[in-house]
Amino acid sequence: MSDAASRTSPPSGPANRGTANRGHALALPNLLTYARCVAVPLVAGCLFWSDILHGGLWLRWVALGLYAAAAITDFFDGYLARAWQQQSAIGRMLDPIADKLLVSTCLLMLASDGTIRGWSLWAAVVILCREILVSGLREFLAELRVSVPVSRLAKWKTTLQLVAVGVLITGQAGEQLLPGLNLAGIVLLWISAVLTLYTGYDYFRAGARHLVEDQG
Repeated sequence: MSDAASRTSPPSGPANRGTANRGHALALPNLLTYARCVAVPLVAGCLFWSDILHGGLWLRWVALGLYAAAAITDFFDGYLARAWQQQSAIGRMLDPIADKLLVSTCLLMLASDGTIRGWSLWAAVVILCREILVSGLREFLAELRVSVPVSRLAKWKTTLQLVAVGVLITGQAGEQLLPGLNLAGIVLLWISAVLTLYTGYDYFRAGARHLVEDQG
């Protein structure tokens, strides 16, 4: 190999692979995922202080803006990673975690301030339990090198769930603007909880089949 070729061709050893991995870690799709993780405590803080501060309902709209921006990145990080061939291990790991952190934190904050209360708490419980179940199931299947594709219904469930939580985030501020908005959010939450049960059953059935095969 000539000196010119050796200068223009990157080394193919472990050091070069480490540099490529660092490049992927700082790629735009991953930066969007990181931003979604950062948005979680910011949204939680806005919801907390909106209840504490007198006249702090405006923080509900700030929380909604942050939440909506974070939810939008859920689409773009995956889309851009595929379009630009920038899929990475850290992106595949953090993307579902960021989604679950965002939804779970919001549900807990909305339950604590009374936006979700009474029987509607069971819808939140169903959603949270399903997320924990699917996370554990995916971890188990990953050890078996089995991938469970996300169904179209699961994608609709996620979209509906994000919309329901977004509507509920507005709380009393939303009720003042549009009476009945919280009720609409609760209805959407229950629908997403029903879809959550169905899609969770699909995941569990797939996992149980591989568990039985592994035992055999």
